Amino acid sequence: MSDKKAIVLLSGGLDSTTCLAIAKSQGFKPHCLSFQYGQLHSGEIDASRKVASHFGVEEHTILQLPSNAFKSALTGQGKVPKYDQSPSGEGIPVTYVPARNTIFLSYALALAEVTEIEDIFIGVSSVDYSGYPDCRPEFIDAFEKLANAATKIGTTTGHINIIAPLINLTKAETIKLGISLGVDYSMTHTCYDPDENLRACGHCDSCLLRKKGFEEAGIADPTVYVQDTK
Repeated sequence: MSDKKAIVLLSGGLDSTTCLAIAKSQGFKPHCLSFQYGQLHSGEIDASRKVASHFGVEEHTILQLPSNAFKSALTGQGKVPKYDQSPSGEGIPVTYVPARNTIFLSYALALAEVTEIEDIFIGVSSVDYSGYPDCRPEFIDAFEKLANAATKIGTTTGHINIIAPLINLTKAETIKLGISLGVDYSMTHTCYDPDENLRACGHCDSCLLRKKGFEEAGIADPTVYVQDTK
């Protein structure tokens, strides 16, 4: 097995799972990092465990963050918007979790220093996304500069790489890539507002982007929705 290690931020969603598959395909031995940050349901964490097990991940750290640290519809402050079709993308939606990717990457950076790992994977996309400012290339580039200016590794012996392999891919392109790498998307969880059985609502922005991606990829969507909304 390769000695090359990487930290992979794993939410259990479609993008982060594809990111894990990419890291594995490039010969990395992944240390996955997931977060409980006050989400209203367990779907993401449950999915992250399934995905990590499926890919034979030996190290999977799940960190508990303060539940009152974030104000977002995803943590109970406001309702998750529902649509018949994807919104226009104007403005930043209430499902944005303030500074989430900055905080997640900061924890990943600390773990990288402790474990002497130089590569951190994150599954953000600037193409098919919900208008979140921390999914843009400018953010990834800025954080990599910060990482190398603020760490022992970056200022002495090495270089921290923030790797965002999906940054310029549409959801359909991401799905096609994942399928080619053996991803089983039925394990993943995307919905912002599932029912009590964790079935996807089919109408939140995340569900609509996911459905659109499978349709454009020409691949059957394995997601279990509350009802058929097509």
